[in-house]
Amino acid sequence: MTTTLLLENVSCAGCVKKIEKGINGLPDVDQAVVDFPQRRLNVEGRISGDSLIEALAEIGYRGRLASNESEDRARQKAQQAAQYNRYIRNTLLALGVGIPLMIAGMLMDDMSIRSPQDQLVWGVVGLLTLGILLFPGRHFFSGAWNALTHGSANMDSLIALGTGAAWLFSTAVVLFPGMLPEGSRHLYYEASAMIIGLVNFGLAMEIRARGKTSEAVERLLNLQPKTARVIRNEKEVDLPLELVETGDLLRIRPGEQIPVDASVEEGSSLIDESMLSGEPLPVSKAVGDNISAGTLNKSGTLVVKAEKVGSETALSRIIEMVKQAQASKPEISRLADTVAGIFVPVVILCSILTALIWYLLGPEPQLAYMLVTAMTVLIIACPCALGLATPMSVMVGVGKAAEYGILIRNGQALQSASRLDTLVLDKTGTITEGSPQVTDLSGTHPQLLQLAASLEAVSEHPLAEAIVCYAHEQNVSLSPVDNFQAYSGRGASGQVDGKTVTLGNSAWMAEQNIDFAVFESKAQELAEQAKTPVYIAIDGQIAGLIAIADPIRKDSIAAISRLKQMGIKVVMITGDNQHTAAAVASQVGVDNFIAAVMPEDKAKEIEKLQQGGGHVAMCGDGINDAPALARAEVGFAIGNGTDVAIESADMVLIRNSLHSVADAIELSRATLSNIRQNLFGAFIYNTLGIPVAAGILFPFTGLLLSPVIAGAAMAFSSVTVVSNANRLRLFKPTSAN
Repeated sequence: MTTTLLLENVSCAGCVKKIEKGINGLPDVDQAVVDFPQRRLNVEGRISGDSLIEALAEIGYRGRLASNESEDRARQKAQQAAQYNRYIRNTLLALGVGIPLMIAGMLMDDMSIRSPQDQLVWGVVGLLTLGILLFPGRHFFSGAWNALTHGSANMDSLIALGTGAAWLFSTAVVLFPGMLPEGSRHLYYEASAMIIGLVNFGLAMEIRARGKTSEAVERLLNLQPKTARVIRNEKEVDLPLELVETGDLLRIRPGEQIPVDASVEEGSSLIDESMLSGEPLPVSKAVGDNISAGTLNKSGTLVVKAEKVGSETALSRIIEMVKQAQASKPEISRLADTVAGIFVPVVILCSILTALIWYLLGPEPQLAYMLVTAMTVLIIACPCALGLATPMSVMVGVGKAAEYGILIRNGQALQSASRLDTLVLDKTGTITEGSPQVTDLSGTHPQLLQLAASLEAVSEHPLAEAIVCYAHEQNVSLSPVDNFQAYSGRGASGQVDGKTVTLGNSAWMAEQNIDFAVFESKAQELAEQAKTPVYIAIDGQIAGLIAIADPIRKDSIAAISRLKQMGIKVVMITGDNQHTAAAVASQVGVDNFIAAVMPEDKAKEIEKLQQGGGHVAMCGDGINDAPALARAEVGFAIGNGTDVAIESADMVLIRNSLHSVADAIELSRATLSNIRQNLFGAFIYNTLGIPVAAGILFPFTGLLLSPVIAGAAMAFSSVTVVSNANRLRLFKPTSAN
């Protein structure tokens, strides 16, 4: 069971680490993950929401249970808007005091106390700056106090320590100037006000940029209409969507979005499915066809029967999958999480050491230098950018993938797909359409088709369906079957009209000691044409041969060529014989193929490729592909495949096109590159920023980094990371260029 809490007072990566550590330590929790950009806590386990809220409170954080997704989103947007306005107001107030003070400092030779008049003037300034700390800066101090009372420290702690120390030192200078050496009587009120203003401005810009990353889920949510026109008791009534039940009849008028997954009962129309599949052309739907929630009725009026409603619809499952993937963490984030968990205490320690070194070894005035450097270290080292580096890119990447009809289950799949070098493609239903058709029938027995189709009528194999469909087209009536037995990857047998019918491939015939030599050359000829030969024996004697071909998808050849150009080694795997596999491989441009593979052995073939050192992905659509999909480093499931295959895969391709695999790999590479850029920027920023703030360049240049500059740099580092992540929103796969 998954429980989601909306978090209220999470300020940095250190908070994320503390919450995850605290909640994951609870007995009934399987996994807890904080979605930092969206301020959500997703918990897997049997723990109740109330228990989670209590556990959060014990470690110093507030949260509330998520309820209706649309309402939560609306409330969250309203809160973000209010928060943005508050940060802007705080910025204006703080900078309204800080900028004049900074200008005054530039015009004056020295902002220090030299007379009682100076004390009076600066005393008023001190009170004004205190107002800035208590109002625009209040949330920093309350957050720091909350963290302190729970035995931890966070971003707020660094801001509060830095600005508070600057104000306290300045006030001590104003009140007791005689107790300090004359050279140490410098005032830092402008630093306190400017830092509060700049950090508030940075937080406002972060909220504004962060809001763009959730647009993918917003668009998906907007596909859900709020009401549906339901036909009950021969009357049509508009009901809220949550009141629609399975089996209800609904009327869908032209221009309306489909509210639920349904089947068409009356009428025909063109349905625009581009919002889910990415396919631009509308699809014709008539009686008996299925339609999905969120798609758009373009032309005719339809009466449909609700098949899946609420959270069971494909759209709802897609939204949930996107949300979970956006909140998940790829392996690359572990380094950032580890650093973030110890970062704030280490920074405070660095600040203390910096102060001691300057006090003991620094030049006159030591107190002034000590304060400036210690305060600058605290301000510049805030780990906001570090905490945003990975989740922001994952959020945008997963959302962008959804736009192109690629559903990514978790952030790790994004990272894994970026390093793939081998792709294994199942033939049937992946490279081909997956709807085989009978092309040739050879044999002398007058009832050959009738007996074969009767036997296959009880089989679920795609080739069996082709034979049965062909029999229906030929107006052949079918007979009941007794003692039916299917042999996976080989064939089937049973009793039809008192005759023993055996049907399957050459290996199955040989295993049954049936001589099929008379049809062997014909079978080889058919196989060379990419047709699958199926032998038919009656009462132990070979009677005929049926050839079945599965049309190749219209874009498979182009997609495979594109994958090879990307440096991906493409391998086709199939249960078909060597000749058929070779023919299909030749047609689509696959250089490597593995034929005559039993369904249960596909995963073993994946493992062999992995043992050779390859980063191997698998793309398939059937139940027999599920173990291989799970075994592969990344499993791609064709969207119209079975639920088992989809559940086993890491990525689901709604478009049913191999171009989606290439799109997914390109997007994964772009996302990982973006994450690395963010992490590099965040690590380099803090790695270089702390020594510079501590004054390492002072012996060579005689200059120290201003706390005001440090505050501005810290604030805009987060904005830079968020903006860089949002560049992914401009991503276009090469197939779309």
